[in-house]
Amino acid sequence: MEINADFAKPVIVHTGQLAWRPSPMKGVERRMLDRIGNEVARATTIVRYAPGSTFPAHTHAGGEEFIVLDGVFQDEHGDYPAGTYVRNPPTTSHVPRSAQGCTIFVKLWQFDPADRTCLRKHMADELGAPVDGVASATLHRDERELVTCHKLAPGAKLIRDDPGGIELLVLDGALMVEDEMLDKHTWLRLPEGQSLSAKAGSQGAEVWMKTGHLRFVRVPPVARRA
Repeated sequence: MEINADFAKPVIVHTGQLAWRPSPMKGVERRMLDRIGNEVARATTIVRYAPGSTFPAHTHAGGEEFIVLDGVFQDEHGDYPAGTYVRNPPTTSHVPRSAQGCTIFVKLWQFDPADRTCLRKHMADELGAPVDGVASATLHRDERELVTCHKLAPGAKLIRDDPGGIELLVLDGALMVEDEMLDKHTWLRLPEGQSLSAKAGSQGAEVWMKTGHLRFVRVPPVARRA
């Protein structure tokens, strides 16, 4: 399966317009944003857990990165409320579940194979003082990528020209990019060499962003053989 698999092209997905698709586990549904592979895949997805749903124990051979968008995500390591950013690097394992239900934005098979850095942060706690109406935080940085979050006041601008591609998810509020309004949970991916010029809407905006990573597109071996 391939969805938005040409990383040389810009992509905008208004995720609220996508149908929920069932996953192999009862009570767990997803909206696929990009994907190379079938059930083992390099993937960017929004996943919804119904109350009381669970996934069996599994190991993340290619790593897992996620944001809790609403509700509370849980595993044997703890509870993660909305606004939590988590990195589970390659070789880590867990048993995901959600007693009350939750929605997460998750990226799979997008880590350096040697990365062993576990990370759990509540994004709002990381934000610094606003500059020109934008409060920002660095969530993770390495030689491959920079992961940040930003809270924009109404009308504030977010300008980036980072090398290696740009990806963002609107967590709340809205952003205007060129002539298109990106509302809550809209996902944007810009290829290497394309800059971002965005302006927050009348209610402001909260944004998660990753840059630099599109130079390192890693695909699971099983997906390459599919």
